[in-house]
Amino acid sequence: MREPPDKDILRLARQDLVAMPGYASVEPPEILAKRLGIPEERIVKLDGNENPYGSSTKVREALASFPRYHIYPDPEQRRMREAIAEYVGADPDRIVVGNGSDELLDLTGRLFLSPGDGVVNAPPTFGIYEFVARTYGAQVVEVPRREDFALDLEPMEKALATGAKLIFLASPNNPTGNAVALEELERLLAHDAVVVVDEAYAEFADGSFLALAAERDNLIVTRTFSKWAGLAGLRAGYGVFPRAVAETIRKIKMPYNMNVAAQAAVLASLEDREALVENVKLIVDERERMAERLAGFPWLRVYPSRANFLLCQVQGRSATEVQAQLRERGVLVRHFDSPGVRGCLRISVGRPQDTDRLVEALAEIGAAVV
Repeated sequence: MREPPDKDILRLARQDLVAMPGYASVEPPEILAKRLGIPEERIVKLDGNENPYGSSTKVREALASFPRYHIYPDPEQRRMREAIAEYVGADPDRIVVGNGSDELLDLTGRLFLSPGDGVVNAPPTFGIYEFVARTYGAQVVEVPRREDFALDLEPMEKALATGAKLIFLASPNNPTGNAVALEELERLLAHDAVVVVDEAYAEFADGSFLALAAERDNLIVTRTFSKWAGLAGLRAGYGVFPRAVAETIRKIKMPYNMNVAAQAAVLASLEDREALVENVKLIVDERERMAERLAGFPWLRVYPSRANFLLCQVQGRSATEVQAQLRERGVLVRHFDSPGVRGCLRISVGRPQDTDRLVEALAEIGAAVV
């Protein structure tokens, strides 16, 4: 059967979206294993900031025994919001849950952004912020971070003072691993703009702005179960919003935006948080061990991190080549070549045996170059 002639139907689409580059995602291990010609179990996946210990055993039990997959989920997600409220110490009415925290960032953009509105972004940072802004036709005002990855506050405040209405901040920041200071956030909150703090990695760091969210009517804090609870594949996130904003977000979201499996997994995770917190401690401890081991390579500059990954600048050789050679050995890491993080690798914290494989592979690469 012949395909219909190409009528260039995209001429009817928004041309800014047609021309927009897509978000660069990581590939699943089974695809990479097939491409590399090695067994999937030999893949050391350190490129997605996933939890190497997986989800709680209670999650697997809950999903196996869940009896109502044929029934639509509660569109208000009441049980889940109540459980999250108890976890974070917030009012359930101020909580919105979503298909990953990415959806909540998108919903925030949907509510606040019209074409031409200004959005302040502080690269290097999580690529979804710019992605969200551009999908709603907003103008992205880029304020690059300082050399130590701290926020450059004066130009950020200038952008907010001259009309930008939304700013996205990650704390700890991805891919640099550093956190926003309270005094920095207070200065930004003083402006008539919405400040979104993405705390996807908060459980691995000391400190959170959730308590401040209860006091400020222009602060939104989003979080996820992907990292600390090992639910990245189920897509489960939440945010603490000003009450009026939360009510409106719940009104404009898709009614069944979180499926019953994800909701059951979140409830089971929160019931087993003690075990999950122990896994978080294992990851934090391994982060410090991995940083120490990587610092032993004179051609790697290891930046301090409060997340579940380390950013390393490759010096005196090609970061692209190092990533490729690690990949050939079944060790997957993320490469960055954008301003501020040019020639850098972001390496997720895995299990001790994963760190050992990584170090062994780096030693082989280093020896081959000498």
